[in-house]
Amino acid sequence: MGQTLRHEPHELATDAPDTTRFRMNSTRPDFRAPVRIGAVSYLNSKPLVEGLEQDLAKSETPTELVLDFPSRLAGDLAAGRLDVALVPSIECLRNADYEIVTDACVATRGPVLSVKLYSRVPIPDITSLALDEGSRTSATLARILLAEKHGLYPLLEPLPLGRSVDATTADAILVIGDRAMHQFDEPFVETWDLGAVWSQWTGLPFVFAAWAARRDTDLGDTETALVSARNRGVTELESIAARESRELGIPAATASDYLHNNLHFHLGPAEHQGLLLFQRLAIAQDLADASVDLAFRGHPQATTLAGRS
Repeated sequence: MGQTLRHEPHELATDAPDTTRFRMNSTRPDFRAPVRIGAVSYLNSKPLVEGLEQDLAKSETPTELVLDFPSRLAGDLAAGRLDVALVPSIECLRNADYEIVTDACVATRGPVLSVKLYSRVPIPDITSLALDEGSRTSATLARILLAEKHGLYPLLEPLPLGRSVDATTADAILVIGDRAMHQFDEPFVETWDLGAVWSQWTGLPFVFAAWAARRDTDLGDTETALVSARNRGVTELESIAARESRELGIPAATASDYLHNNLHFHLGPAEHQGLLLFQRLAIAQDLADASVDLAFRGHPQATTLAGRS
């Protein structure tokens, strides 16, 4: 049994993150390749990985854990460099080989606080949009909301990781993750919290990220460890907030309120329906493949849920 941890720092770092590795070796030989797990280093996913390293170290399945940005994890899963990853939910709607493997997720039923569109002009006047390079789901959601609500199809440009909003002259800027929780010096004409806009418009939760794997991947008992970590994390939100707020430079009360009131971490029937609506809207905007079914490993309702109406 062995575990490798590769850690990438918070997105607030201005330089490209360095990689460090730590290995924990078993006293017995293990002949299977490790299950390579990718998780996200944002505050919003900390409850999903609370104590996960210790759970994996005790697992019968050898594992390697990588912490990185969501878009990079999605690329690594697609390239076969990871076996299971906490990926942007849009990836599960674009790749026919993926299935969601646990009911642990990052979701919201209203304002999400960490996914915001800042506009320098009134929303209906947006002609250009800078998209946070760390995001895929939020970028898709922003484009859907602008198109469906206002008939807008702005010119797109990337906002590189580690760059502030003043690095672009675009009419609007999508910012995600920990840096979206900080106040910017620039006064904006309008600000959208995408979780709030979605829930007010649809009446459904929005799932930003979920654990996904390729359909033929044997994860051993890794799924059990992922669920155990989530179950532990949701009981430790206060301590997670206190610890992470110091790293992020935000008040502990802000971090606690965010984890308790802006997010939830269980993928239930309403979240399934939110994902299916997101899929239909993404397909309508040519942002997802109509031939891909949303699949849930081990869920008897997956066939029904995946069917498009």
